[in-house]
Amino acid sequence: MAELMSRDGNKVEFKVSVPAAEVNRAYDQVWAGLSRDVRVPGFRPGKAPRKVIESRVGKGYVEQEVRDRLLQTHYTQAARELKLSLVDATIDPQPLASGQAFEFRVTGETYPEVKLGDWKGAQLTSAAPEITDEVLERTLSDLQERNATFDSVDRPIEASDQVTIEEQGEDGGTYPVYLDVAEPHVREALLGKTKGDTVEITVPAHQHGDHEHPAHTVTVKVVDVKTKQLQDLGDEFAGSLNFESMERLRTDLRAELQRRAAQEGDSARREEFITHLVDGMQVAIPQALLDRRREAMLEEIKDDLGRQGVKWGEYEAFMKEQDKLGDFMADLAKNAESRVRRDLALEQLAEDLKVQVSDAEFNQTMTMLAQSNNLTPQALQKQLGPNGINSYYTSLVREKGLQQALSQLGQGGEYAAPAQAEDAQSDAAQGEEAKTDDTKPEE
Repeated sequence: MAELMSRDGNKVEFKVSVPAAEVNRAYDQVWAGLSRDVRVPGFRPGKAPRKVIESRVGKGYVEQEVRDRLLQTHYTQAARELKLSLVDATIDPQPLASGQAFEFRVTGETYPEVKLGDWKGAQLTSAAPEITDEVLERTLSDLQERNATFDSVDRPIEASDQVTIEEQGEDGGTYPVYLDVAEPHVREALLGKTKGDTVEITVPAHQHGDHEHPAHTVTVKVVDVKTKQLQDLGDEFAGSLNFESMERLRTDLRAELQRRAAQEGDSARREEFITHLVDGMQVAIPQALLDRRREAMLEEIKDDLGRQGVKWGEYEAFMKEQDKLGDFMADLAKNAESRVRRDLALEQLAEDLKVQVSDAEFNQTMTMLAQSNNLTPQALQKQLGPNGINSYYTSLVREKGLQQALSQLGQGGEYAAPAQAEDAQSDAAQGEEAKTDDTKPEE
C-alpha cells in the first residue's frame, strides 16, 4: 500500500508498506531458489538446512535478495498507484524481518508541468515512398550487382574490374579493389595498368574520424585483374537466390519493398507528429533535469569509448588540442534538451489521453523482453532495478499514447511494446538511478 506523505511543487515523498504475508512469500521464493541452486556436500539438492546454506552464501545475503525483490516489485507499483512520473528518486528501506511488514520511503522529483498545443488538428504530410516499376528494376539491378562473379583476365584494367593489389612496404598487405566504387585517385591510378605493374597512388590530404592525414604516396603492385560477370535477369538468376522463377522473385521483392516503404512512412509520420507536439508544448524545464540527462548521455559516451579501448581522459585531451571540446559539450547539451523535451511531450500526451498499461500487459511484455535477451523475468528485473523497471513501464505508456494519438489522426499504426532491453536500460540510465541509504536495489 502506497501513501503520499507530501508534495511541494515537483518534490514528492511517499511511503510504501508491504504486508507481512508478501514478505514471507518473498523469503520463501529466495530460499527455494538457493536450495535449488546452492550445492552443499553431504546433502541432496533441496535438503540442506537453511543455516548451512546461509553459511555458504554469506550472512545477510538472503535479506538483501528479499529486499531487492520487494523493492523491484512494490516501488514500481507504488509509483503507478500514486500516478507519479518520477525523474529521480531516493529509496530509504526500513529494517526487514521475516513475519513482519516491510516499509520503505521514497523521496523524489516528478516531471514539470507540461501543456501541449492543439495536436488533434495536426495535418501530417509524410507518406510512404511509392514503389514504382523503376524502383523495382533498380533494386533488381542492385541484386544483380551484388551477386556478380569475377573471372581473371589478361588485359589492361577497365572501369568495372576487381583488382587485387599488394601494398609495398613493411606494413603492406594484399586486398581487392572494386574500381566501380573506388576513390577517384585510386581508380585513376589503376585504370589501364596490367597484372605485374607497380603503381604509385597519390592519396590526397583528408580527415578520417578526428584525425587529419596529410597527402602521401602509396606504392602497390597489381597482383590480379578480374572482370565482372553479371547473370541475366531470368529464372536461372532467381533460382540462385532460392526463388522458383523470375516472376516469383519480382512479386516477392515488390511485396518486401512495399512493406519496408510502409515502415518508413510510419516512422516519418511518427517523427513529424512528435516534432509538431514538441514545437507546440509549453514547459519550464528545471536545469537539474537537463543536467542529469546530459551527464547520463556523457556516461554513455564514456562507456562506448571504453568498449573501443579509448579512455575518456585521452579523448577529452585530444578534443582540447583540436579546440573542439566546447563544441562537443554544446552539442551534448543541445541533444540532452531535445531528448528531455521529447520525453516530456510524450509523457503529457499519454496523460492527456488517460493511457493505461495493465499489469497483465506489462508482465507479458516483460516476459517477452526477458526471453528475447535470454534472461528469466526475475533476472531481467534484477538487472534493471526499481527505476529501470519504472522507466520501461513509462516507455510502454509513451508508445501506447503515441499510437493512440496517431490513430485518432487517421494515421494508423498499432501499439507495439519496446522490444529491446537496451531501451529500458538506456531510459533507466538517464539520470534516474535509485539510491538508498543502506542498499542499492538496482545493482
